[in-house]
Amino acid sequence: MNFNDVDDASEHSSHTPEQRSAAASRSTWVSVAVNIILSTTQIVVGVLAKSQGLIADGIHSLSDLVADFVVLFAGHHSQKDADEDHPYGHHRFETAASLALGVILLAVGVGMLWSALQKLQAPDTIPTVHASALWVAFAALASKELLFRYMLRVAKAVKSSMLVANAWHARSDAASSLVVAIGLIGNLMGYPLLDPIAALIVGFMVAKMGWSFGWDALHDLMDRAVDEEEVQAIRQTLLSTPGVAGVHDIRTRKMGDMIVVDAHIEVDATMTVEAGHNIAVAARQAVLQRHRVLNLMTHVDPAQRPDLDHVPTPTAAR
Repeated sequence: MNFNDVDDASEHSSHTPEQRSAAASRSTWVSVAVNIILSTTQIVVGVLAKSQGLIADGIHSLSDLVADFVVLFAGHHSQKDADEDHPYGHHRFETAASLALGVILLAVGVGMLWSALQKLQAPDTIPTVHASALWVAFAALASKELLFRYMLRVAKAVKSSMLVANAWHARSDAASSLVVAIGLIGNLMGYPLLDPIAALIVGFMVAKMGWSFGWDALHDLMDRAVDEEEVQAIRQTLLSTPGVAGVHDIRTRKMGDMIVVDAHIEVDATMTVEAGHNIAVAARQAVLQRHRVLNLMTHVDPAQRPDLDHVPTPTAAR
């Protein structure tokens, strides 16, 4: 998942870890309440109205409850302070939560696909649904779309990719409810196959989104770098620091919603070690203030002078 889809990632979030955790908890508990009501209503009405599509959508909503509790668990643990075993903090709890969300969605989607395919193999057993199922599908569609908009607004405010994943999870629910509603309309118009076909489409949508979330989270756990646009923004901040003559070998890796950066900065080769160190400290502070960077490790190199033919002997500075 590209965090730039949330907001301008080149600016460091002004929210404290406690504020981000509180926002995550609040929005997720709203999602829990909505999904409890929706899943119960959809499954009960789906069974009574004989709609496989509505039952599938209800199971999807039920899986959201599991996902919500995963988010609550990760949101609590990701805000723990750094310790001896985790010197960079516990930010990757959020990435692990996104991976768990992906696995949950993928498993639920595959199960729904299997169930729908079984039904399609016996079309004579597909009953005509009751009209009440359609009204429940419309109500679910409206509720999930409103939930998505609310959760995405909170995610943008606190710049949390985990909350973005959960918000788009809610949007996938809204899309699935729309498909189910179309299937129910077709069933009521005399095309009973459309109900299990709707369930099949919902299953595919859920599985696809689960694969996408899981794959992105897996890459982040393997120290994937941020995109080139954000790297260039960090490079520009380093270059704008007084005393920095050049920047090279910038390496980044994601740490939850934050970034860990290594960079080589070039300074005047004739200055003292102390002066070069002070420039490196100033460059580091500038990056931490302007970007969502958790830590920046700088390596000071003497700047190449075109009038001299020498091999630079770099010195390390933090």
